[in-house]
Amino acid sequence: MMDNTVTLDQSVNPPAIKTSPVFNVAVPFIDRHLSEGRGDKVVYYTADGNVTFADLAEQVNRSGNVFTSLGAQPGDRILMVVKDCPEFLYLFFGAIKAGYVPVPVNTMFAAGDYTYLIEDSGCKILVYSPEFAEAVEAGLAGAKTKPEVVLRSVGEGSVAELTASASPQLEPAKAGPEDDCFWLYSSGSTGHPKGVVHSHKAILYSSQGSGVDFIGLEEDDICFSASKMFHSYGFGNVLTFPLYIGCSAVLTDRRVSPDMTFEIIEQFKPTVFFGVPTLYAQQLEYLSSHPSNVSSLRRCVSAGEALPGDVFNRWKDKTGTLIIEVYGSTEVLHGVIANTPEAQKAGSSGKVVNRYEARLVDDDGNPVEQGELGTVHIKGGSIAKYYWNNPEKTAATMLPDGWLSMGDNSYQDEDGWFFFGGRGDDMLKIGGLWCSPFEIEARLIEHAAVLEAAVVGRKDENDLIKPEAWIILSEGSAENPELLEELKEHCLSGLQHYKYPRWFNFVDDLPKTATGKIQRFKLRK
Repeated sequence: MMDNTVTLDQSVNPPAIKTSPVFNVAVPFIDRHLSEGRGDKVVYYTADGNVTFADLAEQVNRSGNVFTSLGAQPGDRILMVVKDCPEFLYLFFGAIKAGYVPVPVNTMFAAGDYTYLIEDSGCKILVYSPEFAEAVEAGLAGAKTKPEVVLRSVGEGSVAELTASASPQLEPAKAGPEDDCFWLYSSGSTGHPKGVVHSHKAILYSSQGSGVDFIGLEEDDICFSASKMFHSYGFGNVLTFPLYIGCSAVLTDRRVSPDMTFEIIEQFKPTVFFGVPTLYAQQLEYLSSHPSNVSSLRRCVSAGEALPGDVFNRWKDKTGTLIIEVYGSTEVLHGVIANTPEAQKAGSSGKVVNRYEARLVDDDGNPVEQGELGTVHIKGGSIAKYYWNNPEKTAATMLPDGWLSMGDNSYQDEDGWFFFGGRGDDMLKIGGLWCSPFEIEARLIEHAAVLEAAVVGRKDENDLIKPEAWIILSEGSAENPELLEELKEHCLSGLQHYKYPRWFNFVDDLPKTATGKIQRFKLRK
């Protein structure tokens, strides 16, 4: 088997993914497309111009050579605070091909967050988009240990300027499929982000399992993701899936909003849209007064938070398009439990993706009975190797025999469909009975006055935990005593009696991660 190659063993079902012993993932994801005749095909559409597979391959090589010229050594980390643009791809795969470890991070962080990331990652090189200069440079000033090289991605004295004179030829650094390849930082839905270390083979498994087998992407597709590339969901949607399959994607650095998404869809005519539940709810409200042309879409995908069945049904009625819900995490890269275009169940996370295994266990690690809530464990080829600088969390999460604890609770119905029950630390125990905040939130969202909802636990006058709701109202709705009584009765009529919220708070926004996950720990504070 030649170096840096991938094959699918068709003698087994599903076909097994096999890589050569010497394997640098930049070769099959970047260079392969030239030998397969896609050099002139557009891989990325942007408002500033298009990028072909040949353009991408050349700029990846130039970027890798720039990092070498700056003194990077094998395994050095390159911290990237870079917006969604072609330079992100050039830097990311240029680093990998040259033998370095790219670490893309959230571009919406504050200065203190960047101080933490700079110190925690121990990066050799820091590259950032000029738009984020104020926060990044303030974070850099506060760091006790600093990278040796700091560059902007574009502009005078930038990486882009250096690449213009760099060689367009680059031999791939020798690596193995299990070697450290890149990091992603966890989204911080429960606290400080953690550096999640992935191998070269990881994106092969998520691209084939989630992108091909379940979502059903094809070479003629054009992908558009509202989620950005620094997060594992957007990372798969527009960075790894198109480069694995040979399809195209739209890149935009615009702030996500319903009107922005429909403008992009009408301009570039993507065939597959990737959103999050909060955005789909906002888009539905927007469509009620702003008709938009979404006829190019053949399917949509949702992740980041469980998709309420009400949103699934209303989207299908409004657009005629299915939302395919997938469930995953930064530690597994993309969907490992998913619905498919051929089989979906409203409100369900789906069934186990090909090449993965899943189990639900109790607090003692024993399998739970069908229908009972348990902690989700996953096993498969895209699971992270370890958490950087966090051996205790690594031991608690990356379990023996290749299993990973997702930290989420789910149950399975009699047909094997998984239903999300919330993170373990978000679960409520009310009157001795466990309750999922998502179940209450899903019921609240079914009310016409509720656009978004988050539920947390709060102690009452007797120090007993009861549900508390935080609500964003739909346009045209207003807080009043009649609405409060309506919401209470709405919950009582659709939930077990002990699950209705005892308190209602009306707010303009909710604390969330970059992908729309509600940060309930902030509401609890």
